[in-house]
Amino acid sequence: MNGKYLKITLYVICVLWFGACSGENPEQAPELAISVETLDFAYTAETKTLHIKANTTWTITVSDAWCSVSPASGEGGGTTKVEISVLPNEAPAARNTALTVTVGALSKTVTVTQEKNTFLAVSPKSIAVSAEGEIISIEVQASDDFTVETSAAWITVGSYVDNKQNFTVTANNEVTSREGAITLTLSDLEETITVTQSGSELNITADKTGMERDAAALAAQMSMGWNLGNTLEVPGNETGWGNPKTTEAMIQMVKEAGINAIRLPCAWDSYLEDRTTYKIKASWLARIKEVVDYCVNNEVYAILNIHWDGGWLEENAIPEKQEEVNRKQKALWEQIAVYFRDYDEHLLFAGTNEVHSGDNAVKYYDVQMSYNQTFVNAVRSTGGRNTYRNLIVQSFATDIDEADAQMVMSTDPTPHRLMLEVHFYPWQFSLLTEDVNSTWGKALYLWGDGYIQYESISGLGGRASKDNNEAFVVAQLNKIKTKFVDNGYPAILGEYGAVRRSNLRGEALEKHLESRAYYMEFTTREAKKHGLVPFAWDTGTTSDSDYPMTIFNRRNLTVFDRQLLDAVLKGSREGVYPF
Repeated sequence: MNGKYLKITLYVICVLWFGACSGENPEQAPELAISVETLDFAYTAETKTLHIKANTTWTITVSDAWCSVSPASGEGGGTTKVEISVLPNEAPAARNTALTVTVGALSKTVTVTQEKNTFLAVSPKSIAVSAEGEIISIEVQASDDFTVETSAAWITVGSYVDNKQNFTVTANNEVTSREGAITLTLSDLEETITVTQSGSELNITADKTGMERDAAALAAQMSMGWNLGNTLEVPGNETGWGNPKTTEAMIQMVKEAGINAIRLPCAWDSYLEDRTTYKIKASWLARIKEVVDYCVNNEVYAILNIHWDGGWLEENAIPEKQEEVNRKQKALWEQIAVYFRDYDEHLLFAGTNEVHSGDNAVKYYDVQMSYNQTFVNAVRSTGGRNTYRNLIVQSFATDIDEADAQMVMSTDPTPHRLMLEVHFYPWQFSLLTEDVNSTWGKALYLWGDGYIQYESISGLGGRASKDNNEAFVVAQLNKIKTKFVDNGYPAILGEYGAVRRSNLRGEALEKHLESRAYYMEFTTREAKKHGLVPFAWDTGTTSDSDYPMTIFNRRNLTVFDRQLLDAVLKGSREGVYPF
């Protein structure tokens, strides 16, 4: 082998050897892949998994102690499952941290977030409240602001202080207990607290505070009365007969006009929530209370009654219905009396309205008077101020002749606290709008001896009242004075009035309206002189076609019939009670 060839061979060998030697420690580039970039956790303790793939050794570091990893490192060359765990988040805010995965000089970050701890807890879950009412507190633990609602108007939301939510529970003036709910809501969390309140005791200790005046003394305080007609007595709908909802401004208008007593005809049967127990709906009692408050808060006397009410009471003075009607009469008046028991003498109760025997020709006076007695007994049984409240009982059909012939006043354990009620409508002049038959006679447009002469006016021929004028009114009212007022029972003329015959024209209408105003003035004056508090009936309608018997326009709060208002006020001023 020559030297040249040997050198070449050695050179190749050296190159191959050095090349082999340098291949034993090659310079590797780090490789890293992570299955997710973010991990989201609920506020509770929880574990999730991510996968790490690296070509060499890797490590994980965590920023915050509430988050941990396992394993925290690993060898390269494959995929490793890593468990990420978080502790419960007890803070009211969300939080986050970072996981840093490192392979050599290469690192990647996984963001870990944990939602805030949303919680809502209340204590207690149920509360019992006495009938008198009180302020109650609920302990609340909440992670954020919450909303509060109550299911009943008698539970009102108060202040929230030191994790305590306060509520005011008003007094329960009903005999029966009631139940309501308080609901707290935070996000999709909800807590409900049940509130039960016991009913008022049926009978409490007699209380004469604010009830000093007996029937005669109280009647003397009522200068002129007015009926809130065709409103609260409408079955199931206060506005169902065309009148607007009663407001305090309406009552103030009546008061400012010179009237200080208002009769509140009222329905109850259509507002029962239980026809077995005759329980009245709380919402209706509350509505009647609003109207009563409009009166008494403005120093107006209010008379609350059971009116026509669908006829269950008014048209059933018959033996077949006596037991059933008395049972219902008792149940209703116990509830009404307890609910309004704390009012002073500005509130009076009237047990019925125009109770009669329906179509039965026989007049069962004893049945009708049993309804009066049930009313008196029910109210007196509730005690408190009702022991002394002035009560009003009615004659059969509230008719003056029936009162004179058959009426016996109810027995009352509280002396000198009863009044009688009668109504007065000379039918042909007051209410008859067209000629009917010989039984009812024909409609009369003129009233009063001094107006008979105007029958000569076109449209008024034969339309003057000749039998039921001034002397008749005096004779009728004197029956009440002699039998009742003079014997310690003042009375109310609960309804009287006459329709406005706006179908007349010219001088005929003028004279009709004059005589109508005179009738109201005369009857008002004579009522007071004979010991009856006058309450003019007001239908509220202002349409000529409805033959209005209206003093006030309740929609725009103005006087609708100034002539009629002036007439009753004049009669009221000139009439002097005999007591």
